[in-house]
Amino acid sequence: MNKELTIGLDTQVELHFSLKLENGNVVDSNFDSSPATFVVGDGNLLPGFERSLFGLVAGDKAERIILPENAFGLPNENNIQVVDRTRFSKEFELSEGLVVTFADASGGEVPGVVRSFDDDKVTIDFNHPLSGKTILFQVQILNVMPATSH
Repeated sequence: MNKELTIGLDTQVELHFSLKLENGNVVDSNFDSSPATFVVGDGNLLPGFERSLFGLVAGDKAERIILPENAFGLPNENNIQVVDRTRFSKEFELSEGLVVTFADASGGEVPGVVRSFDDDKVTIDFNHPLSGKTILFQVQILNVMPATSH
């Protein structure tokens, strides 16, 4: 364990974490499994979460409140689309909250959440499911090492 090195640019971090909503619901956690490892700036952790860790050292435990604009963003009304019900087969069972996947222009997959539907139209929300949510980010820093370049 390298106690002297603080989390910042050019560091690799090994940690346990949990993400909780304001109501206490756990969205994600690895406290009961293997720790996560990332290099600051490698894109594995959203910048708002990374910045909240700067200055911590191995052995630290911390709780940070991450506001929506620094977490999964604010909902964008342009990401809510109404599509014809005919885009789904008659056998396809729609329900509010169901995650459906569509192909984007480049052939990738884009998930969306069914917000409402009737016999003619289906309203799909393509915002991140956690957009607009304040996140309680709990971490236990296990190790901080110099980042190694490949």
